[in-house]
Amino acid sequence: MSRIVGIDLGTTNSLVAYVDDKTGQPRVISDRDGQRLLPSIVSFAGEGVLVGAAARRQLVRRPQSTVYSIKRLMGRGYEDVKGELRYFPFKVLPSEGIVKIQIGSREVTPPEVSAIVLRSLKERAEAHFGEPIEKVVVTVPAYFDDSQRQATKDAGRIAGLDVVRILNEPTAAALAYGLQRLHEGVVAVYDLGGGTFDISILRVKDGVFEVLATNGNTHLGGDDFDRAIVRWLLDEIRGGHGADLSPDPEAMQELRLAAEAAKVRLSTDERTPLTIPFDAFTYSREITRGDLEGLIGQLVDSTLLPCRMALADAGLAPADIDEVVLVGGSTRVPLVRRRVHELFGKTPHSQLNPDEVVALGAAVQAHILAGGITNMLLLDVTPLSLGIETLGGIVSVLIPRNTTIPTNAREMFTTSVDGQRVVDMHVVQGERELAKDCRSLARFELSGVDPMPAGMPKIEVVFLIDANGILQVTATELRTGKAAAIEVRPTYGLAEGDVDRMVEESFTYAEADVEARLLIEARNEADTVITHVERALRQGEALVGAEEQQTIGAALDALRRARATEDRELIREATTAMNRATEHLAELMMDAALKAALASRRADQVLEK
Repeated sequence: MSRIVGIDLGTTNSLVAYVDDKTGQPRVISDRDGQRLLPSIVSFAGEGVLVGAAARRQLVRRPQSTVYSIKRLMGRGYEDVKGELRYFPFKVLPSEGIVKIQIGSREVTPPEVSAIVLRSLKERAEAHFGEPIEKVVVTVPAYFDDSQRQATKDAGRIAGLDVVRILNEPTAAALAYGLQRLHEGVVAVYDLGGGTFDISILRVKDGVFEVLATNGNTHLGGDDFDRAIVRWLLDEIRGGHGADLSPDPEAMQELRLAAEAAKVRLSTDERTPLTIPFDAFTYSREITRGDLEGLIGQLVDSTLLPCRMALADAGLAPADIDEVVLVGGSTRVPLVRRRVHELFGKTPHSQLNPDEVVALGAAVQAHILAGGITNMLLLDVTPLSLGIETLGGIVSVLIPRNTTIPTNAREMFTTSVDGQRVVDMHVVQGERELAKDCRSLARFELSGVDPMPAGMPKIEVVFLIDANGILQVTATELRTGKAAAIEVRPTYGLAEGDVDRMVEESFTYAEADVEARLLIEARNEADTVITHVERALRQGEALVGAEEQQTIGAALDALRRARATEDRELIREATTAMNRATEHLAELMMDAALKAALASRRADQVLEK
């Protein structure tokens, strides 16, 4: 078979991995700069698009056109997400179906944004192998419903990828650990990422990974920790400086990034300073780990109920769990580890990098599908119940949640009205008794039924879920043989024509998109150099003579002129010339800084170093 790679399409970061044929071990693929994580951020600047670290640098500069945490919007309707839209600086448009994001005069869907991230990972893998990559395994939270899974498949298609398997993230993590440890027993995988939380209970034996139960929350993660810190900081600033920064998108992004950085530092440090310069004032204070735990304690505790529910569904007690595995960057928070330890009564495993373990597991599954591993078998489950709406709006469940997939189920129905020739079929997903309280997945008609008294027709409905968790439904009137079938395209999915159009556009505009991106990156680099040189000239004016200052000034003017053009090569040449012109100044400033640092040190202190 052709090569298949594994992709972790994350809320905060995304990765691509493969299994090394020589060692049999999964490996994460780095970019040309050695970076393994690709920030799941996309910035729309003019006609071009930036992704990853380059887009992250635009969060404060262009908050309304830089999209992050898009995974929280995948496969969702406006009513699903309107409560958290106040946290996003970009505009999410009200709609009856899939939400759209407005960037200037342009509208984009979450699958389109995710496709840009996937395409960047595809390019990274192709550069690594020197060959086209077309087939991938993509991971999703275990508690993603059918709409969210379909949106993920749509994103893959738009990116020019064949998503051969949708894999639950906790199951992927278990595969990664299983390949390393080949442990037998019952494993709990606690997965807390940037935007989602999952708990899965698996039984591992003789290379068979059987998911017993899963639970979680697709709107809970590290983003929510950051938001709790930001709300606290806003209140502090309002009280101490009399300023309300919440209406200012740039200031809110500064606060969000500072909150995220403080949270990361407090995972290893007991306290950390926080300084954020604003136009009118500079906010500065120290944050302790205790402060953080007071802000996020309730959020962490809210992950424990799904854990208990998954244990109950699996018919197990915490003492029955042999190993607990931590997955997701948010599990680095010490409070999270303590709570997990307290619940399960054992120290959780975190030997594998929690940011990478899901991608490594996806690579293992990809290798299994490509025929590279034959002694491992994966048995996953569907996270939510699937059924049909019946008379009175009641849900008749055909496939209960936590059923092992792939699977199928069938049930007999009949009509409720004399002479009924058309039967409306409404497919829903969820755990509520009434259809109106569940997620509507699809509607279709079984027509041509012979008119008979109510209760006489015999209509067999068959549900078939494939290994990706995608549903197919057929309905057949057994007396006449009339049949109808549908591959469920969820209410909040993209229409087939929209996906095809997006795929075609990705090829049509591929070259132009690359050129636009390179121009934007060149301009961004020029902007950074200009800012640094202007600051250096102010600080080091006394260090260089008038002639050198004039040379640097001329190079600075040339770079500004080049920056205003559309000529990418001219901008790069001017940037290089600017760097050469300031080499001497940079050396002098470094020497001055070292002398100042050493001036206050005793000789014995310097020698000790």
